[in-house]
Formats: sequence, C-alpha cells, structure tokens
Amino acid sequence: MALFHVRMDVDIPRDLDPDLRAETLAREKEYSQELQRQGKWPEIWRIVGKYSNISIFDVESADELHEILFGLPLFPFMNIEVTALTRHGSDIKE
Repeated sequence: MALFHVRMDVDIPRDLDPDLRAETLAREKEYSQELQRQGKWPEIWRIVGKYSNISIFDVESADELHEILFGLPLFPFMNIEVTALTRHGSDIKE
C-alpha cells in the first residue's frame, strides 16, 4: 500500500447553477464516503475557515490515487496538492 497526504482546495464558481451545485455536492459526498468505507480514504480533516481539506489516502499506487482524484465530482473545481508519505524511522509503531 502507498500513503499520500492530499490537500484539496475547492473553488466552486458562484454563478454555477444551484441545482447542478447541489447534485454535484451530493455525488461528491456519496463517492468520498464509499472510498472511506473501503479504507482507501482513512482520514479527512477540514481546514478551519476554508473550503479545503487535508486527507490521507491509503491506496495501491500513485496511479490508483490519480484515478480516485479524477473521479471526484468536484475535481473540476479543485486545486489539489499531493505528497507521497513513508514511515518515519522514529515512529514508535515501527
């Protein structure tokens, strides 16, 4: 498995049709919660005061993460920053 730290900043246009906005947000929630149930998205944290989150993904590869991120219904409205992670030698869980 590969761990990734992902920051997602969302910027939905203010003039987006309200019905399309609501439908997109509902699909985003359903998609992300299914990935959480599968264990691929074990952590998601809101950044206070922003429409942003920090997430941890636990996936097979960078390619799988790429497919997951491109599948996000809000992807067209996101700025995403990905950082690959590895265990630290000082981690007591090692």
